[in-house]
Amino acid sequence: MRDLGAGFTYLLKGQRWVARHGRQYGFGLLPGLITLVLYVAALVALAVWGEDFVGWATPFADDWSGPWQGLFRGFLTAVLFALGLLLAVLTFTAVTLLIGQPFYENLSEKVDRDVSPDGTAPESGLPLWRELWISARDSLRVLVRALLWGILLFACGFLPLVGQTVVPVIGFFVTGFFLTEELTAVALQRRDVELRARLALLRSRRTLVWGFGTPLALAFVVPFVAVFLMPGAVAGATLMARELLGEEITGDESQDEDQDEDQAITS
Repeated sequence: MRDLGAGFTYLLKGQRWVARHGRQYGFGLLPGLITLVLYVAALVALAVWGEDFVGWATPFADDWSGPWQGLFRGFLTAVLFALGLLLAVLTFTAVTLLIGQPFYENLSEKVDRDVSPDGTAPESGLPLWRELWISARDSLRVLVRALLWGILLFACGFLPLVGQTVVPVIGFFVTGFFLTEELTAVALQRRDVELRARLALLRSRRTLVWGFGTPLALAFVVPFVAVFLMPGAVAGATLMARELLGEEITGDESQDEDQDEDQAITS
């Protein structure tokens, strides 16, 4: 339970950091806004032409009589839109990070410098095109894992009672884990931590990761909220990455952490 609270605290610290650094926050909003426009356009297109696509994909139902054709195709249309929405939630962070790689890389470095005892930040030393390639490759590999979980949970959603209660909760925890992986990757890639090592590192502190990522996953269901929280989420994930690697945090964030621990002890 302590790690759950610590994870949520890092999410709040990240939002506080960007609030104190308005210029970084402003630049950090741009990639999210671009991604939001693209995703809204895609979802609108899916809503408008989804029924036509389902009709084209199910020619065997053309001769069905009575209400069965409409019910069947209406169900498939709803499922198609639900899958599109789930895919949008799962991929929003990855696409935003890919579009905004230079913005978020710069933001993460500034956070590192701000809280590092010697005022420095790790650097990958790779050219931008190489960083973009690694980010896109790893994001695709993470997306495949997330989609497999999504398909499994979607199938479990048809189970009576459990599918309407337990499965959605598990879904948000799974989404929160993968969101945290994408966000911490900004800082961990600069430290040459490979995807497999990142996943192992996050699994070793699952409750900390869930405390950070699950509230964020709940907030990201609302696209506009995701845009405004994204810069702070990157900052908070950078701070959490330092803890996962055992790196010292100094300055205002260290003082905030001490205050949070004091409040936890007194309460």
